[in-house]
Amino acid sequence: MGNCIGLFGTCGRSKWRDSFIELFKEESIEFFNPQVENWDPSLAEIEAEHLATDSIILFPITSETYAVGSLAEVGFSVLSSIKLDDRRDFVVMIEQKLDEDLMKDSERAKESLRARALVYQHLKAQNLPNIYLVDNFEEMMLVSDILYKSNIAKSGIARFSIKNRRNEK
Repeated sequence: MGNCIGLFGTCGRSKWRDSFIELFKEESIEFFNPQVENWDPSLAEIEAEHLATDSIILFPITSETYAVGSLAEVGFSVLSSIKLDDRRDFVVMIEQKLDEDLMKDSERAKESLRARALVYQHLKAQNLPNIYLVDNFEEMMLVSDILYKSNIAKSGIARFSIKNRRNEK
């Protein structure tokens, strides 16, 4: 997928992507938004391809949902990043609270808060240079912008990498 930023994480009615999409369009930054108005199972293959290949993956887990799916995706993506040849970057934000209306279902809220705390602490314990843990959307925006520009700069020297040299005839 090249130098593309995947906008994963909290879905549903969340509007967190709006400011990122606006900036990325202004800056001509390639991005993938899995949040579409009429999602259907045929789009799962495209979404999975982006999750597996986009150079930068954003994973905000907001307080707007219980985030069961997003927390599972974060775990899957971190496992993927452990592969030695994976040079993709992951920017993760996990809010450690839930919106007040979600707290009404105390069992689901308790499980969500437990999962959030566990995933957050497990991420902090990793020693992986391509996973960035941020606290808010401003930091996520800053980190994603720097990573994207860094990838552009590095693309100019890609032909010198050992991996590409191995493929020379």
